[in-house]
Amino acid sequence: MASAVDSNITNTKITLNNGTQMPAVGLGTYRIRDPEVIMTVVDQALSAGYRMFDTAAVYRNEASLREAFKTLLPKHGLERDDIFITTKLSPAEHGGSEAITRAYNHSLENLGLDFADLYLIHFPGTQKLAVNDKRNAELRLTTWASMVELYDNGLVNAIGVSNFTKYHLKLLMERNHGVVPTVNQVEWHPFYYQMELLDYCKANDIVLQAYCSLGGKSQQNDDLLTHPEVTGIARKLEVSNAQLLLRWALQQDVAVIPKSTNPLHIKQNISLNFDISPEDMHTLSNLSTGKTVKYAWDPNIIV
Repeated sequence: MASAVDSNITNTKITLNNGTQMPAVGLGTYRIRDPEVIMTVVDQALSAGYRMFDTAAVYRNEASLREAFKTLLPKHGLERDDIFITTKLSPAEHGGSEAITRAYNHSLENLGLDFADLYLIHFPGTQKLAVNDKRNAELRLTTWASMVELYDNGLVNAIGVSNFTKYHLKLLMERNHGVVPTVNQVEWHPFYYQMELLDYCKANDIVLQAYCSLGGKSQQNDDLLTHPEVTGIARKLEVSNAQLLLRWALQQDVAVIPKSTNPLHIKQNISLNFDISPEDMHTLSNLSTGKTVKYAWDPNIIV
């Protein structure tokens, strides 16, 4: 895997295990649904240099993104191939080839695309199944086999997973149908520092991509973002607290997809051309003091 750290982060791309090039920093769109807000945010993001956009069927904003791309790519002198679009399979859609193809095509129709750059299994569990139902594991494997069909048929540039633990990944790797997931998108921040998962992903050439990089900001919880150690190091480096947390991830070759509707924050979140010292990296990596804090849904309970 190529390093995610470069002198100009807006131009930095990570080479996935199938050769696909993915920007190290993208724009997350979770909970951004209003079409006018989407239009404004995408416009600002393109101006700031973002070229990757992350969405999902369950976000219910794919159609709004379609209209934004249709309007804004020409405005910024860009074409479809200049941007990288990720979407995800809903937990309600796990199943065989017909179900996965139908779900994927529905997302493509919503997004106005002929293909997605990256298609992820959004969650290791299946909607309406109990977390301890062993059918979750079999459905994951069936779903992956169906996604491999999409990939082998040239319908998607890359496939991967999201919210998979090391346990889920190991089971999948045993029956991966010859295709290793390119990406595992997970909650990742100093309060939820999954070093063992990162090591496993690196050992198997799977890129770890972080969401919730700023902690529980989307849940109105600023404990990580306003932590005294974060504030002190950010002040020393003359960057925002958010920039510091994003750079902390990138220096571990973890890709990031920060979400914001604030014009200043959108610019700052991709302006990450600075270095954190090894000492400060160590401090940030040990903020949880042995007690992890999780803000998003928990895949650890899924068999």
